[in-house]
Amino acid sequence: MNIRWRAHAYRDGDALFEARVYWDDDRAEPRPGVLVSHAWRGRSDFENGRAEAMARLGYIGFALDLYGKGILGRNNEENQRLMQPFMQDRAKLQQRMKLALAEIRRLPEVDPSRVAATGFCFGGLCVLDLARSGADLRAVASFHGLLDPPGNTAGKRFEGMVLVLHGWDDPMAPPEKVVRLGQELSSMGADWQVHAYGKTLHAFTNPAAADPAHGLMFNALANERSTRALQSFLAEAFW
Repeated sequence: MNIRWRAHAYRDGDALFEARVYWDDDRAEPRPGVLVSHAWRGRSDFENGRAEAMARLGYIGFALDLYGKGILGRNNEENQRLMQPFMQDRAKLQQRMKLALAEIRRLPEVDPSRVAATGFCFGGLCVLDLARSGADLRAVASFHGLLDPPGNTAGKRFEGMVLVLHGWDDPMAPPEKVVRLGQELSSMGADWQVHAYGKTLHAFTNPAAADPAHGLMFNALANERSTRALQSFLAEAFW
């Protein structure tokens, strides 16, 4: 195995974005591609690492960029300012996600008929919105994602698979929102599943999360369980 990466620049009008693409250079055939959507801070080493992990599973990992080249929040206040415009304009968020989807399909290493997306926290909401918009892809997987519906996707269909990996004690997505999401995904015709982990808060995959007073805490066991669940899910989606 020879894992390599490169920067991948793309545009939305005048705005320049920079993703990272990870692949196993020992393989030549087109492979499934997996978008990795970042948390509220922006594309960081965490998402780059998750995209690299996709390459180690035999896929093409694409750590996308929603904010713009070089833009990365330095604290919670900056992170909130970066995320908030997309929370207020979910159509803009969906358009940016569809742009990243089009970009991964353009890569020569990727089989364009086999693409999935995964995301973390804000990124989990982003991949759910990609499904909600009716985008054409095999599957989406949301890790401790925000679950609030966008309000602009009523009547849309998604025939792919959806995996929601959720901390049951996450204060940002309490159980009633999980139930509503299940009802929403059923109405869309999706093949969906929810894995809810007890004694688990928000951001449970992030080793840097250590603020239980605000509902943020790394959970090694939930991280391991959700990682294994994703691997099984993608293997089924790309069968």
